[in-house]
Amino acid sequence: MHDLAASVVADVLAQTTASAGITGQLKQLGAGLAIGLGAIGPGIGIGIAVRGALEAIGRNPETEGAVRNTMILGAALSEAVAIYALLIALLLIFV
Repeated sequence: MHDLAASVVADVLAQTTASAGITGQLKQLGAGLAIGLGAIGPGIGIGIAVRGALEAIGRNPETEGAVRNTMILGAALSEAVAIYALLIALLLIFV
């Protein structure tokens, strides 16, 4: 397993160094911005959702199951946005 990880890292480093020049640097900058800005929104959204769920459970403890399930579903949907941002960042790096 270690050899596979090492070969993947070596391939990634070879590809990023092969695309030297201004175009390669701009692709790397764009990929960093894509994942950085794409992860801020879901992170804040999940934090607000958990805070609201905890407040709701604190006020009405018998609804814990329904509130927890709804919060987990919302967090998963919000996390999908971060996964899309990661996909765009990877596309910018490798294409």
